[in-house]
Amino acid sequence: MSAGAPPPAWRARRATPAIALAGLMLLPLAFLAGCGVVAGAAATGGVVAMQERGVDSAASDLGIRLEINRRWLAHDLAMHTRLGLQVWEGRVVVGGAVPGRAQRDTAIALARGVPGVREVIDAVEVGRTRDAARFLSDTQIEKEIDLRLLLARDVESINYSVQSVFGTVHLIGTARSRDERVRVGVLIRQVGGVRRLVDHVRVRGEARSLRHPAASP
Repeated sequence: MSAGAPPPAWRARRATPAIALAGLMLLPLAFLAGCGVVAGAAATGGVVAMQERGVDSAASDLGIRLEINRRWLAHDLAMHTRLGLQVWEGRVVVGGAVPGRAQRDTAIALARGVPGVREVIDAVEVGRTRDAARFLSDTQIEKEIDLRLLLARDVESINYSVQSVFGTVHLIGTARSRDERVRVGVLIRQVGGVRRLVDHVRVRGEARSLRHPAASP
C-alpha cells in the first residue's frame, strides 16, 4: 500500500470478544455513554455465545489478534497498515500486500511467535501495492459477502470471516455441515469482483488437523 494508503482502522477485521472480556473492555466507557454501552457489550457477548467456536476460543482469538497487531505496529507502521488479519480457533490468516518477500516473511514470523497461534496461513500478495481504489474494491467485496451470508437461509453467518486481497477471497470459520460449507462457497463465488475463493473452513465435528486450504476459481 502506498504512503497515501487508508489508515489502520480501515483494515480492521471482525474480532468478537467473549462476554466477560467485552464487558471488561467497555466498562470504563459505561460511565460516559450510559447504559447504551452496556447493552452493546451484552449484544456482542450474545453473538459470541452463539458462535460455533465458543466463548473461550473467541476470547483467545481476540488476544491473539491484539498481540499480532501490537508486534506489527512495534516493528513497522507500514506493516501494520498494509496487512490484515483473520483469527479463528488459533488459526491466523495474514492477508494484504507488501513490496517484498522480506516484509512478508517478517510479518508471518511475528504472527507465528504469538502464544496460542496454531497455524499461520500466508495470504499476502508480494510485489504489489493496493491504492485506495483497490482497497475500497476489496472492502466492498467483503461487505457484499457479509450481507449475502447474513441474508442466506440455512447459513450461520456469524461462524465465518472473509478477507479479500485483489479479489481473492480467503474464507475461515466453522461450518455446521459440509452442505453449509458448499452453500457458503457458492454464495461467495456469485459476488461481483471475486476472482478466486480459498477455503480454510473447518466442518463441525471433523478433526481439527492442520491442512492445506481448498482453492477454487
